Amino acid sequence: MPEKYTNRLINEKSPYLLQHAHNPVNWFPWGEEAFAKAKAEDKPILLSIGYSTCHWCHVMERESFENEETARILNEHFISIKVDREERPDVDAVYMDVCMAMNRNGGWPLTVLMTPEQKPFFTATYIPREQFNDLLLRTADMWKNAKNRLTASAESIGVYMNEQLRKNSRSGKPSPYIVHEGVTLLQKSFDEKYGGFGGAPKFPTPHNLLFLMRQYERTKDETLLAVVEQTLDRMFRGGIFDHIGGGFSRYSTDRRWLVPHFEKMLYDNALLLYAYAEAYRLSGKELYQYVCARTAEYVLRELTHEEGGFYCGQDADSDGVEGKYYVFAPDEILTILGDEAGKAFCKAYGITERGNFEGKSIPNLVENDNYENEYQNREAQFNLLLGYRLTRAKLYKDDKILTAWNALMIAAFARAYFVFEKTEYLDAAIIAYDFIKNNLTDAGGRLKVRWRDGESGGDGKLDDYAFLAFAALELYGVTFDAFYLEDAVRLAAMLRDKFFDDENGGFFLYASDSEQLITRPKEIYDGAMPSGNSVASLVFARLFALTASMDFKETADKQMSFVAGGIKDYPASYSFSLIAMSEFLFPPADLVCASAEENIREELLSFLRKNKLPHINILLKTGKNSEPLAKIAPFTANYPVPEKGTRYYICKNGTCIAPKDRLEISDFLNL
Repeated sequence: MPEKYTNRLINEKSPYLLQHAHNPVNWFPWGEEAFAKAKAEDKPILLSIGYSTCHWCHVMERESFENEETARILNEHFISIKVDREERPDVDAVYMDVCMAMNRNGGWPLTVLMTPEQKPFFTATYIPREQFNDLLLRTADMWKNAKNRLTASAESIGVYMNEQLRKNSRSGKPSPYIVHEGVTLLQKSFDEKYGGFGGAPKFPTPHNLLFLMRQYERTKDETLLAVVEQTLDRMFRGGIFDHIGGGFSRYSTDRRWLVPHFEKMLYDNALLLYAYAEAYRLSGKELYQYVCARTAEYVLRELTHEEGGFYCGQDADSDGVEGKYYVFAPDEILTILGDEAGKAFCKAYGITERGNFEGKSIPNLVENDNYENEYQNREAQFNLLLGYRLTRAKLYKDDKILTAWNALMIAAFARAYFVFEKTEYLDAAIIAYDFIKNNLTDAGGRLKVRWRDGESGGDGKLDDYAFLAFAALELYGVTFDAFYLEDAVRLAAMLRDKFFDDENGGFFLYASDSEQLITRPKEIYDGAMPSGNSVASLVFARLFALTASMDFKETADKQMSFVAGGIKDYPASYSFSLIAMSEFLFPPADLVCASAEENIREELLSFLRKNKLPHINILLKTGKNSEPLAKIAPFTANYPVPEKGTRYYICKNGTCIAPKDRLEISDFLNL
């Protein structure tokens, strides 16, 4: 077999790429060496994009890429490139957009056939081996005998994609109607029985819930909070929540949240931790505090590096079988917990002889109406079952540390600290932020995409800067340490300088001085994670409120026009953008607190917690931080620190009340 095992992936740091490094396909990493070889040998390129905890990526690897015949075809007729979507989110996004345009659906593994100039002419997701081999042979024959048809198709696809990008850059006018329409559409798609939106497969999409909670706070419409609570309750009751070990799986394959796709991802757990914490803040429902505690416990136990960064996630498979790690038979439970306690546990958590997943049972509370009490006093049982589970099977862990995903978890831990006053949450957020500063930031202050085994790599993308700026603002909101506000300003300035489209608004996915791909998209759709554009919208709106910088105001205005143009046709698909638009249209109160008191931070946080106020833009000025705050927000010079006590300056929509010596809830309600 030509060039067998001369695999270039062996030098890569990605766990996903290393999983493929010793199969018989002669893989190349994305780069000029592969493109030059394809041109020199006049061969098409097979591009396979996946990630290390992806079940169907593993299936295609076992079926096709480890097969000698498939490898022979690839090595003889193609240049094969393997990409980890988490290492190269820009490459993944560009070709996933093509796949969605061509097929109306997408996913991983993403399979692309393209020219040596990286122009695609075929896209698909998972393909069974016989069909895959047939596709490869037919493509090789066409490349030899009718290449012009393939290159013409690639050119037309490129023209179409660039035209779509131009259409997506249309501007619009932010309006309350768009926000209201987003609420209406989510309500229409709400599953009243099992919560969530739409049918199977069903994704958590926590930013939908965060948007509805923001609108509940603004309008006091109790039906919105009811939608949120039904969804959060049902997710907890289902198998998507790991009742034994804590944390959430990727999504549910069914309407009831019972059978998950078992991989656990950092970003899902970050966003869900944030959403459950917010729901507890608004409702006081103890169940949500429990879910937050178990989710945080899972992340700190399983996904935290010894120096504080957070790993990507855990695989769905163990011993090559999806879900094996998570399921139980009744006799296992009885053996571990004893006969009486074991039978009670099986009854409570739906563990039966028949099973609910391939002959065994996923612990769940779907049919248990006593679900709010079942988890009480079971900590010892959960620990016993978790210990047994750890010895029975082993889950693969993707131990990359990604800037963007870490930023989401930092923001979630900061929010959870605010809500629950647990210092370990704040400590985790601060240590992880320091990890990014120390390991994923270069000497010039530019971000890197990932870190693993002591090495960072990849030029930071939009999500890295936008999410980390958001995390910095969340940390500032609970520490009032000017360092975090200053860092948010710095990151936003880099975003504006390297990513922003000054002419049409919107942030490009990758920087102007990064590798230029066949297109330069401006993603806005809020999928499993919010888009970088939606998070950037919120960041710039809040930074203008905190700094009064006209540069930030101009960027925020242009950005919101871009967002409005992109989301107005179906705003429910852009829920985080709707959060930003709502805050843009209905600005929160602004508070400057100038204080000589050492414990004013704790007093201020206590007031905010007690009164369950919605988001407020707060600047805390003390003697220690007057100088750094004056550099970030020069207008604070107008608010001197008193010799003793505290002065509060409260404004909203350009209207201010007289300075106060103490805060009262009426100060905000009457604005």
